[in-house]
Amino acid sequence: MLIEPGELLAQINSPADLKKFPKEKLVQICDELRNFIVDNVSIYGGHFGASLGVVELTVALHYVLNTPQDQLVWDVGHQAYGHKILTGRRDQFHTNRIFGGISGFPKRKESVYDTFGVGHSSTSISAALGMAIASKYKGSGIQHVAVIGDGSMTGGMAFEAMNHAGVSDSNILIILNDNCMAIDPNVGALKDYLTDITTSHTYNKVKDEVWKLLGKFSKFGSSAQEVISKVEGAIKSAVLKQSNLFESLNLRYFGPVDGHDVNHLVEILNDLKDIPGPKILHCVTVKGKGYEPAENGNQTTWHAPGLFDKVTGEIYKKSPAKPQAPKYQDVFGHTIVELAEQDERIMGVTPAMPSGSSLNIMMKAMPDRAFDVGIAEQHAVTFSAGLATQGLKPFCNIYSTFMQRAYDQVIHDVCLQNLPVVFCLDRAGFAGADGPTHHGAYDLAYFRCIPNLVVAAPMNEEELRNMMFSSLSHEGPYSIRYPRGNGVMPEWRMPFQQIPLGQGRIVKEGEEVAILTIGHIGNYAVEACESLAAEGLNPAHYDMRFVKPLDENLLHEVFGKFKKVITVEDGCLMGGFGSAVLEWMMDHEYQAQVKRLGIPDEVVEHGEQIELHRACGFDPDGIADAVRSMSEVAKSI
Repeated sequence: MLIEPGELLAQINSPADLKKFPKEKLVQICDELRNFIVDNVSIYGGHFGASLGVVELTVALHYVLNTPQDQLVWDVGHQAYGHKILTGRRDQFHTNRIFGGISGFPKRKESVYDTFGVGHSSTSISAALGMAIASKYKGSGIQHVAVIGDGSMTGGMAFEAMNHAGVSDSNILIILNDNCMAIDPNVGALKDYLTDITTSHTYNKVKDEVWKLLGKFSKFGSSAQEVISKVEGAIKSAVLKQSNLFESLNLRYFGPVDGHDVNHLVEILNDLKDIPGPKILHCVTVKGKGYEPAENGNQTTWHAPGLFDKVTGEIYKKSPAKPQAPKYQDVFGHTIVELAEQDERIMGVTPAMPSGSSLNIMMKAMPDRAFDVGIAEQHAVTFSAGLATQGLKPFCNIYSTFMQRAYDQVIHDVCLQNLPVVFCLDRAGFAGADGPTHHGAYDLAYFRCIPNLVVAAPMNEEELRNMMFSSLSHEGPYSIRYPRGNGVMPEWRMPFQQIPLGQGRIVKEGEEVAILTIGHIGNYAVEACESLAAEGLNPAHYDMRFVKPLDENLLHEVFGKFKKVITVEDGCLMGGFGSAVLEWMMDHEYQAQVKRLGIPDEVVEHGEQIELHRACGFDPDGIADAVRSMSEVAKSI
């Protein structure tokens, strides 16, 4: 079922088409664009609230700027649905985030209007500044705009970039989309500071007068512009009773302005085009704007609600006929509370993902022992290291893909000092529809090379609980990775049991071929073995549990008995679990035929997890095919 666009939106296949309409039609275009997003996401799924909140800003930017010559960078990328629809992808929008369809984030190879690939946060100002300085060097008059919102301003990289931008004399416009939300509500002093600005009635009243003057400055010459600049700065400092954070970084600050008044935004953006140098426009918006359940309901839920009835706002929930296994993140969330009730050393830390990681369960039960530090992975890791120096046991929960941004801190601040921080890496392996920016493909490889760090992965919910429990008795850093989605055990809340460090287990005895798995993907091997049994094939299956340290006793057993070995991992093949097994085999002078299954050395696009596993050859059928290809029994049939 394809969604029909509104009367005006149907005529817009590029920003050039948008510019053909008079300003008086922009409100209607915004309404139609918002409705088109609501209609599509309600039926096909995807991110939701963030793009609704920037509809007016998106229309105004493409109306005023000469895109794609003028360049927009979106931060974070799930704000960009309206941008995609206005830039030639309206008729493909129903394929958003679907295997083989368009990406849910801006992507350079998808469109010339997507100037910079995004998915992680806080990168836009750095990227746009690099573009702006390159344009200045080449002598071009291109406008460069970074739209930063949904909590991205809390990331340290944004401040590093603003610090540089302020002394760059570059033609960059930073637009702060201030909606007080990431996925969850924003936290920290910056959020409080922005709230002070946006709620200052006195400042907002006099600010409007300044805007009127700024809009007319060209009529009075450059001296008037200089006077207005001084008056404006004085008003900001006097009324807010403090220096302006952004202007202290030498960024011209404008705002706050209503981010939902499209005609006013057009006027402002036209004015700002003529003001040289680095500047920031502070727009106040509402996440989910224009769709009442999202705007006034639980905005975290409506960040990416899944399928829903657009009329009633009812989010569709599947009602399974039998008890279902829980999500791994929920097992983590409930287990850390259970452990913390027994051990007062335990603290929880997450960088802006309390609901995504389920640390919000602990934050509600023990608010003084669980911390959301904002979109700041580097800080989260070193903050955890600081807690550990004082005898505490921090569990630092970060998505695998986002842990990449804190790699130096893991090495320098935790592992070199051998501090007992427990890293829980959620969304390890393929992340699904979020695509390559969110796949947790590399953590097994980039963690196993770090001294002192344990690298573990549970095959099911019980093992996750037991690994969390076992990490408490370990005196150094310990990492546990697990995937997005559900486990396999409806009855998962088992008594805690110690898992000896580096000890795997035999899942199934067998003959001729041994399958070695790490993590949840081992359940695919169980399915493969069941299907192979009907063909007379009987491979052995070992759940290794640890990539570092490897279970050497188990490996001696495997390579002493089997000449054909298959390794399976939901991680990159280069340097990952299979590589560790091969290195061990060579170091101990065994000889065997080894086939590694996992994520190849290429960028794997978005799709459902099982679709991506199948495409890479390590779904149950792929594992079974690997056994058949190595088995003499299969070859004789």
